[in-house]
Amino acid sequence: MLYLIAKALLSGIIIMAVSEIAKRSPAFGALVVSLPLVSLLGILWLWRDTHDAERIAAHAEATFWYVIPSLPMFLALPWLLRHGAGFWMALGVTCLLTVVLYGAAVLLAARFGMRL
Repeated sequence: MLYLIAKALLSGIIIMAVSEIAKRSPAFGALVVSLPLVSLLGILWLWRDTHDAERIAAHAEATFWYVIPSLPMFLALPWLLRHGAGFWMALGVTCLLTVVLYGAAVLLAARFGMRL
């Protein structure tokens, strides 16, 4: 139980730090958030829990393929906000767009024999 609490605290501290950094400097906050910190933490926790190199390799590969359909969100959100969409509407639309693109990525990967 202590291990789960430690994982949650460390992960939460990273999110809190990024949001504080972004308040002071949006560009530096974006740089920090673009680092694969969550992925690296996930890989570290997975290694500690399983010591399964194949599972980690599969996780890292799937992460790569899921990053690609998430990227349009970071172009569509500022576009919508700058063209008059309210924050919650823009966020909702871009989250929905991302879910649709995730689904498309899974279907496309399956056509090429990959399982995400």
